[in-house]
Amino acid sequence: MRARNVLSVVFLLGIGLFSSSAMAMGGSSTHTMLMVDQLEYAGQDEGDFGWDLMAWVGNDWNRLWLKSEGEVPTAFDGFGTEAQVLYSRLISPYWEAQIGARADCELEGSDGNQRFFGVVGITGLAPYWFELEPSIFVSQDGDLSARFKASLDLRITQRLIIEPSFEVNAALQAVPEFGVGQGLNDLNTELRIRYEFAREFAPYLGVGWVRKFGETADLVDAAGGDVSSLNAVVGVRFWL
Repeated sequence: MRARNVLSVVFLLGIGLFSSSAMAMGGSSTHTMLMVDQLEYAGQDEGDFGWDLMAWVGNDWNRLWLKSEGEVPTAFDGFGTEAQVLYSRLISPYWEAQIGARADCELEGSDGNQRFFGVVGITGLAPYWFELEPSIFVSQDGDLSARFKASLDLRITQRLIIEPSFEVNAALQAVPEFGVGQGLNDLNTELRIRYEFAREFAPYLGVGWVRKFGETADLVDAAGGDVSSLNAVVGVRFWL
């Protein structure tokens, strides 16, 4: 109940801030966007289906975001998902500040876990067009964690693009039921090559490498998982 209350307060706060800011902007028109950045199959053992998508509604200054990512094994014996609801405010020509809520859910067989967070972060373009997204999370139990994402589009031709990216996670406290140890948790590096038949539609091929560290690696190893893995991926990227 406490987690639901936290999510409700943050969500309503975001709606209120968005509505009041939009009214203050007066003539700014409202737009919407849905971006499915990754919809893919990753080949390892039995393989996984994965997704990473975002949607927003708003104007140039204020937006309400929905983000979702996760994966489902091809055996369909469980899943892992993460969803975020965020309010963002433009703070400079290329940067937005964001605040909101995050929910995680994991299911394996008949066992499931879920937890909830408050979120504070920024997102935008650094020099040389690096897309950066640092975020800080505080769970309903007061656990503090952080994440840093970075990616870059390298155009080989007008339609062929190479996209390297990486993500690193760290936690101040251990949460063993979610396989999270104290300190540096993991590093996820990926390289995708996509071909844009149109700006809105691009199939891709790629490879991803994930490495667990420290206490997190010990927890994964004790559970019989892989501390390090290398996957080939095939998928499609599109937006509306």
